[in-house]
Amino acid sequence: MIRRLFAPLIFCVHLPLQVANLAFWGALIILLGLVRFLLPIPVLQRALAPVMNGFMLCFGSCSVFLIRLFNPVTITRNIHGPLNKQSWYLIVANHLSYLDIILLIEFATFRIPAPKFFLKQELIWMPFVGLGAWALEMPFMKRYSQAYLKKHPEKRGADIETTKRSCQKFRHQPTTVINFVEGTRFTAQKHAVKKSPFHHLLPPKAGGIAFTLATMGELFTHILDVSLLYPDNAKHPMLSMISGQMTRIIIDVNVIEVPQEAKGDYYNDDTFRTGFQQWVNSVWQRKDQTIARLLSGE
Repeated sequence: MIRRLFAPLIFCVHLPLQVANLAFWGALIILLGLVRFLLPIPVLQRALAPVMNGFMLCFGSCSVFLIRLFNPVTITRNIHGPLNKQSWYLIVANHLSYLDIILLIEFATFRIPAPKFFLKQELIWMPFVGLGAWALEMPFMKRYSQAYLKKHPEKRGADIETTKRSCQKFRHQPTTVINFVEGTRFTAQKHAVKKSPFHHLLPPKAGGIAFTLATMGELFTHILDVSLLYPDNAKHPMLSMISGQMTRIIIDVNVIEVPQEAKGDYYNDDTFRTGFQQWVNSVWQRKDQTIARLLSGE
């Protein structure tokens, strides 16, 4: 009760510190990104890449430090399987909040290679985030509505081609590729509109995963099935965190092999596409059950 009374004050102090943290590390990343752009020397680019990735990981660690400082939060990380920084991983995760991104960046520190996100093209204009992601060579995805695709069928699959080109850049050093498979953040309204067959998830979109695997499948050591939960603050996790109201965060990571049915031609092989969608749905069904179990406290 007392903490709720102080929530506006905590918000006014915590938010500027989080913004300053983002601005500081983002500016460093953008500065080195401009150096890489203006001096496209392979040796220099290879030398700067781990430094820039390190800055991103520092941002995540500092942000989580602030979260712990201003919130009475317990962060539980359940990791089912071995991890190392010399492998390539594909993370498939549910998406509840922008806070997910911070937590996944911090989770990668000292555990797995620095992550790369697939971002909506609109985020290129977000201060520090957009240019920072560009500097880190993260792919920006342009989504088209079904109505637009009916008028412009040549655009169908364009975002997948972007995925394919971007993933080629990740082949030269161990990388973690993160895909929010639902394509958008979960809300009760979206859950109802999409008539999701899952209790705690939106229906998964298989195309992005399929082309990531088609492009880098032989490199990925494992798939990391990550479930993110904010059990006491599910409605507005980001606002709760900034206001000092976050109490529990759960990050559940299931390390799984890349199955044979996940490798093939998703767009030209109907049989493979059907089998792949069934596999993705089975992963999502297990994730839904895992989330239900974690929420029940088992």
